[in-house]
Amino acid sequence: MLNVRYLAKLLTTYWLFLIIILNGNTVIAGLVSKNSFYAHDTLKIVRDTLSGSDLLFADSSHLNATDSSKTVKAKKHTAIDSKVTRQARDSIVQNLKTKKVFLYGDAVITYGDITLKAAYIEVDFNTNTVYATGLPDSTGKIIGKPEFTEGNETFKAKTIRYNFDTKKGIIRNVNTKDNQGILHGKKVKKEPDNSVNIKGGYYTTCDKPDHPDYEFRFSKARVIPNKKIVTGPAYLVIEGVPTPIAIPFGFFPNNPKKQSGLVIPTYGESPTRGFYLEGGGYYWHINDYLDLKVIGDIYTHGSWKVSPTLRYRKRYKYIGSFSMGYARNIIGVKGEPDYSNSRDFSVRWTHRQDPKSRPHSNFSANVNIVSSNFIKYNTVSVNEYLRNEFQSSVAYQTNWAGKYYLTVNASQRQNTQNHKVQITLPELTFTVNRFYPLRSKKGGKKKFYEDLSVSYTMNTKNTITGFDSTFFKPRTFQNNMQNGMIHKIPISLPVKVLKYFTLNSSINITDRMYAMKIRKYWSGDTLFNVNDTIVGSVVTDTIPGFNNTFDFNLSASLSTKIYGMLRFKKGPLRAIRHVFTPSIGLSYTPDFGAEKWGYYDYYYDTLGKKVEYSKYDRFIYGSPPGRKSGQAHFNFANTLEIKVPSEKDTVTGLKKIKLIENFTVSGSYDFARDSLNLSPINMSGRSRLWKNLNLQYSSRWDPYAVDSAGRNINVFEWKTNHRLLRRDNTSWYLSFNLALNDKTFNKKKQKIVEKKPPIQDKSGQLQEIKENPNEYIQWSIPWTLNLDYSFRYSNVLNYVDQIWTPKKTIVQTLGFSGNVNITPKWKFTFLSGWDFTNKQLSLTSISLYRDLHCWEMRFNWIPFGYHKSWNFSINVKASILQDLKITKKKDFRDY
Repeated sequence: MLNVRYLAKLLTTYWLFLIIILNGNTVIAGLVSKNSFYAHDTLKIVRDTLSGSDLLFADSSHLNATDSSKTVKAKKHTAIDSKVTRQARDSIVQNLKTKKVFLYGDAVITYGDITLKAAYIEVDFNTNTVYATGLPDSTGKIIGKPEFTEGNETFKAKTIRYNFDTKKGIIRNVNTKDNQGILHGKKVKKEPDNSVNIKGGYYTTCDKPDHPDYEFRFSKARVIPNKKIVTGPAYLVIEGVPTPIAIPFGFFPNNPKKQSGLVIPTYGESPTRGFYLEGGGYYWHINDYLDLKVIGDIYTHGSWKVSPTLRYRKRYKYIGSFSMGYARNIIGVKGEPDYSNSRDFSVRWTHRQDPKSRPHSNFSANVNIVSSNFIKYNTVSVNEYLRNEFQSSVAYQTNWAGKYYLTVNASQRQNTQNHKVQITLPELTFTVNRFYPLRSKKGGKKKFYEDLSVSYTMNTKNTITGFDSTFFKPRTFQNNMQNGMIHKIPISLPVKVLKYFTLNSSINITDRMYAMKIRKYWSGDTLFNVNDTIVGSVVTDTIPGFNNTFDFNLSASLSTKIYGMLRFKKGPLRAIRHVFTPSIGLSYTPDFGAEKWGYYDYYYDTLGKKVEYSKYDRFIYGSPPGRKSGQAHFNFANTLEIKVPSEKDTVTGLKKIKLIENFTVSGSYDFARDSLNLSPINMSGRSRLWKNLNLQYSSRWDPYAVDSAGRNINVFEWKTNHRLLRRDNTSWYLSFNLALNDKTFNKKKQKIVEKKPPIQDKSGQLQEIKENPNEYIQWSIPWTLNLDYSFRYSNVLNYVDQIWTPKKTIVQTLGFSGNVNITPKWKFTFLSGWDFTNKQLSLTSISLYRDLHCWEMRFNWIPFGYHKSWNFSINVKASILQDLKITKKKDFRDY
């Protein structure tokens, strides 16, 4: 039966379809118009109301990108229950008699979440199967190999045969990427649950699918998506050459989520510890917010170490980690002089709160507590080994309305060189921001007194100081514990005077609170030492009880700025600008050492000499000043600038250069002293000679003469030696740094790069790169060279045997570092310096890196010195096979 109306409709769109229905069967014969280069069809199964049979309908209206019509189920069962879209670059040939469709040239078929691309695709609707393969081009090279995608999984193959009904398929010569790995199979059978059985293939992380740098070759394997890859016996092949490295079975995790598992240790030999296994243990992925890693080291000479690390993170809330280390370090042979046996520990805790979680409060922790031998024997970082100061802090901060701030803190400071430990627990600070109590809220013209400002700070803490070996003994807490509280209230009022002057008056109130005080007296008892006999000594008693001390001082200062400018119309120098900032002031402090205050006391020594002392001597916040002071002080600051022509400045055509950034002269005169009223004159200055060359200067000049013992006397230097001032000490500091690279001498050829917004370090990777720069390679710069030089000269004049003897000190440091990209795959890095005191090279490190495509090679060498060591490793880049490596090393602990 011929449907003439439908045939006429199809002819108007340059398609010719002949629909012949014979004995209930549907046959479709199709010809593509010669003007149609690209065909895009949608296949649907519909019900023929005339014959009652199923029709495979070709909708050639390719003007519609999608078809919203749903599949209508027929009585005759078919597996095609979703819309199938197809397209091809060359042609689409349909045979309704055999129910087959042939697509040629960049063919694409989409069925649900399945997409198939190939040069040639054949669809058989009798068996509901599809076959895809590549085709040879004019040179005989196979192009358009099939690419199959289902969900998030994609793989390429030589041929693909897939059944839409059973969802099974046979694939030959397939390469599929699973997470970081690539799986190749000669013959692959796909199961309905998406698991895969492979006969003959290999696994690699190299992105060369046809000729990988290395591979684990196997005869059979099974892949469970997003879980694991299990193989039979496998062996390692490098550059196509089989190696004797084989395993009875292979297990490769391919779950994108974190998984628990063993941590493979490294092995080697240490001259002082014997053979070892290092870094082995277990990783436990508790949940998405928490994981635990426990690793350890063991040596044949008896040393061992265990290190658990707990990490936690909640997005937009906090992130942190807690790690511990406990080790037994046995070095050398028992009975020999260099033998040592110690038990050491380390505790490390870091916690950082996301600022967005609680904008008005913050909790942070940075705890780093170690024993001295732990760093000596259990660290592999030279930078960490060189450290001898370790600090810890745990703090909570909060504020109310941005005006009142509270900080609760606990801190610890440790020196592994002298073994001193200081713990402050707790420490509380409360601060009130500056406020103006006299300022009117009505607005209008402001009165001068409305600028009166007040602020408040309270700090209280408890500190214990001792040595690490005896720190937790009761005697340390009894003798070395200090605590107290201090309140500070500064009040100031700035006032403009005669338009150009600023008068700043202030009063500073300080209140100290202690839970004890001391009393000193002279004891006439005789003490016998090994080398001498001491007759009498000072005895100090501690008297418990609440004690409050109060002191204050008044000050006023007057300052202004004076500008001087000298201009030139022509020449290389266009202007000289001098800024002079004078400041003079007065300050007064009462005599809090007077008896009425009760802060000071005295005793008489064996010679009958009266010795005055503070009852709060060496307390945590000190004591009030013990004498009256009434000073007039001055401070003169200067800056000097010039302007020179510059082609880069298109606005003024001038460039500003600072010759003297700051030069200051300061001193004071104390009216309350009975002699030596004038203080030494201090001079200091700094300047930048060039872009990278900085110069600093400071000196101290005394206006008074000295006696034969070198002590100051109340006679001016002018009267004795006819000079205004006597130089007491002088220091110069010169620093120079220079960074060069391959673009330094080729700036004209550089392109202007637009500024990009700063990268947000949400994952913490940037911080990791900063802390471990040697672990990351920057290939964008072929070479760099960094030079750092500093020169410090100091001259202190000492009066020895009635002769002024200068004590000159020169300290120089020179450091240089850089890297060279010998080739795009080779990189050479170096770090060194020159020790001018010992006249030898300082710590020198040489590194060589080779990019081996999917492998990498590193060689680090410290050729001489106390930290002499070397480390050589070849490893796979992919983290999934991070234990596939060869490492040889000899670190500084082995020498």
